[in-house]
Amino acid sequence: MKVAVILGTRPEIIKLSPIIKQLNKKSTSVIFTGQHYDHNMGMSFIDQLGLNKPNYSMKISKTKPDLQISEIIKKLSGIFALEKPENVIVQGDTNTVLAAGIASLKCNISISHIESGLRSNDWRMPEEHNRIIVDNFSDYLFTPTQITKQNLVSEKVHGKIFVTGNTVIDSINQFSKISKKHSKLSLDYNDYVLLTLHRSENVDNKLVLSSIIKSILDSNQKFIFPIHPRTQKRLHEFNLFTKLKNSKNILTLNSVGYFEMLELMKNCQYIVTDSGGIQEEATASSIRKKVIVVRKTTDRPEAVFGGFSEIVGTNYNAILKSLKKTAKNPSITKKKSPYGDGNSAKKIVHHLKNNL
Repeated sequence: MKVAVILGTRPEIIKLSPIIKQLNKKSTSVIFTGQHYDHNMGMSFIDQLGLNKPNYSMKISKTKPDLQISEIIKKLSGIFALEKPENVIVQGDTNTVLAAGIASLKCNISISHIESGLRSNDWRMPEEHNRIIVDNFSDYLFTPTQITKQNLVSEKVHGKIFVTGNTVIDSINQFSKISKKHSKLSLDYNDYVLLTLHRSENVDNKLVLSSIIKSILDSNQKFIFPIHPRTQKRLHEFNLFTKLKNSKNILTLNSVGYFEMLELMKNCQYIVTDSGGIQEEATASSIRKKVIVVRKTTDRPEAVFGGFSEIVGTNYNAILKSLKKTAKNPSITKKKSPYGDGNSAKKIVHHLKNNL
């Protein structure tokens, strides 16, 4: 079974690392597209998670989505011609996933889509375009939950569907035990709320981003805010960064590594975010934190149904009301994660071996 595993962004590295470790190294090619704000940061992150250096590593020169996707397709097609994999494994809904899917399809290579079936029903999200397209031409679809499986069934996709849980829980189970040892953060900061923002529909819109930041500042709660490079750029552009820096309640950090983020999640009171991945990670047994989701919709409804997450939108009053309410009682009932028991990678590789 000769396979190629495609990595593009940090979430893909986190979620595919358990699968890469389960696969036969001799028959697996790992390809890193470098779809990242910082190529070197991506490579160091791969090393941080104990993965071998990728067999191929690109440096994508384009940043516009259409040009980026076309560049990745062209480069991957050349690599596939050399490696001749029987199957290409992709994860999630990034531009890398779409490009790898198209390249595989046109090179007549079967496609395995990890974390398939997620739907937000929000067409403003570029990720929604990518995953719907890739789901509809994938041969093997590995869904995290029954809800995501049903999305695919209702769309009548042609590929085989397997419910396996989410490999993000595999990664947290492995790395949360050692995150404190490897974290480079040294903070004397207690009783804080963790804040993360990066989605384009939030940070690229001045009115929306201003509304979120104002609600955070007016809550009078202590926040730690590791700022994504894209978000930091917009905060400066919209004259919001100085307000954050001048607040005694907000501790801003540059973008942090995986171990640092695990420590921040483990030790916070609760989380405010627009991240889909964090909605999943917060359900892991070693984290178990309430998540306030500053989005109008979510592609992780299982976390909402399980009582882990609350969707509050981006309205100032709605966010502030939720922050004040959650601060009084941030605890959640201890329940099992809806995203599996940490054995998703084993299940996925088992199905691949039986079907390829």
